[in-house]
Amino acid sequence: MAITFQKLTRPSMRKLGAGDTITEHGITFSRLGNGDGVFSVNIMVDRQRVHRVIGRESEGVTRSQAERFIEQTRTAAREGRLTLPKGRKVALAFAQAAELYLARQKEEGGRNLYRKRQQLTQHLLPFFGPMPLSKISSFDVARYRKRREDHGVSFSTINRELAVLSHLLNKAVEWGWITHRPARITRYKEDKGRIEYLTPDQCVALVDAAKADQNPHVYPFIVIGLSTAMRKSEILSIRREHVDLDRRRIFIPEAKAGSRDQPITEELRNFLDRHIEVLPKGTEWLFPQIGSRTGHVVDIRKAFRRSVVRAGMNPDKVLRHTLRHTAITHLVQAGVDLPTVQKISGHKTMSMVARYAHANGAHIDAAMNKLEGRLVLGVTPSSDENPSPVTQELHQPRERAAG
Repeated sequence: MAITFQKLTRPSMRKLGAGDTITEHGITFSRLGNGDGVFSVNIMVDRQRVHRVIGRESEGVTRSQAERFIEQTRTAAREGRLTLPKGRKVALAFAQAAELYLARQKEEGGRNLYRKRQQLTQHLLPFFGPMPLSKISSFDVARYRKRREDHGVSFSTINRELAVLSHLLNKAVEWGWITHRPARITRYKEDKGRIEYLTPDQCVALVDAAKADQNPHVYPFIVIGLSTAMRKSEILSIRREHVDLDRRRIFIPEAKAGSRDQPITEELRNFLDRHIEVLPKGTEWLFPQIGSRTGHVVDIRKAFRRSVVRAGMNPDKVLRHTLRHTAITHLVQAGVDLPTVQKISGHKTMSMVARYAHANGAHIDAAMNKLEGRLVLGVTPSSDENPSPVTQELHQPRERAAG
């Protein structure tokens, strides 16, 4: 009797977005970030779990071939001809491992799932998707690094993507999918020098420039970024229901260090009150976008660069993350203690916050002036006074004891 498919149909597969999957009757169809599709099988046969990647749409593979593989495998088991290797029965492809990884991370309460899914779908899957998980080599990882670098991606961004790959491989070993990590992942050395941030005048210029841009989202994006130190993805994925104007808080359910309540200023509270009023009725996002798979804006790079140029600044130095650097830096320079800054910024460790205490900042000199104001030791003579006896005594050479 032929199997009837209700979900895994040709129209449903055509409509599937990048990173999404459909599973039915042991067959999974996954849409990769480059638009290609992958068929795989995950079934129990003769009390053994069988994973197998059947192939890609671009290679002419169809659902029928996956159905034939399942039927042939079960027929071989009935006739006693099923011979599977010990340990893992078949090679698990990276594409299928990524799907299982995200599902298990959600069950375990893993952090930053939105960002992990984004990095896997947009970058890692198009490159590693069809590769067997156990066959990914250090050379493959090096090729990925080089390709991303050739596309102009920053070292820090590539390192974040490699961190997801590394975590997936570690979990694959822990969960018994592979026996050992197949590749050594070498990350770029990031510049730990001075953090770029905007002066108050530059902040005002950027806000004014964004207000004049044709993109209606870049103005509120910059205002929120400078007022909160929130990350780009955190800002663009704000839901209306997560904004509590009375408490002056924005709830962030999927931040890097876990969920948190983001405090906001009174000025931003009033701004958001007006912004929410003009949003279309029924819109659940602060940055809605019709046609987006997520329902909200996910990329604002072009409009941001236009605003930076309009404000008279260098778009290669003033990036979207500069808003976060700016807010945190000014909190530190205003004298806010680092533990409080950490709670506002959502950093995982205090050492990450301490980087914002720039050694050559004017606030350092101001702090020393405050110390001098509290501890007047009276050791500095006026211009018409002789040096103090204590100073003279300290600087006179000691006489040798008579021997």
